[in-house]
Amino acid sequence: MGRIRLHVALDCSAYSLETFILDNIELGSTIITDSWYSYNFIEDTQYIHKKSNQSSSQTRGNLYGVHLVTSLIKRLIRGTFHGRFEPKYLQNYLDEYAFRFNRRKSKSVGKKFMRLVQQVVISTKITYSEIMWDMDPISEYYAT
Repeated sequence: MGRIRLHVALDCSAYSLETFILDNIELGSTIITDSWYSYNFIEDTQYIHKKSNQSSSQTRGNLYGVHLVTSLIKRLIRGTFHGRFEPKYLQNYLDEYAFRFNRRKSKSVGKKFMRLVQQVVISTKITYSEIMWDMDPISEYYAT
């Protein structure tokens, strides 16, 4: 398995899936999906689309990587967060997981650290008062 990209989708509509695919996959690439009808738009684009029928024993292993990553993320949520996490931070959790997964075979700790520092520098800045406002249970009362 190579690198992964993860994104929280608002729904399973063709529009949401198409937006992610166009933003993250190079034109002309082969895309293997299950038979979900929202993927039908791929056939009208410049991608090669192969459908994998997961109920067939011949194609069951085609999406092995997707199933593995999904199960590992579920384990992360159940284990590390004990099933409790704020949905508004889900994309942050997925970004962290993708960062770790994509660097799992890196032999140089220094390169990992350098990339982490680069990500911190380009990330959105959060002020101390914003953090404290989020942690204050009374802040929700004042926000309404």
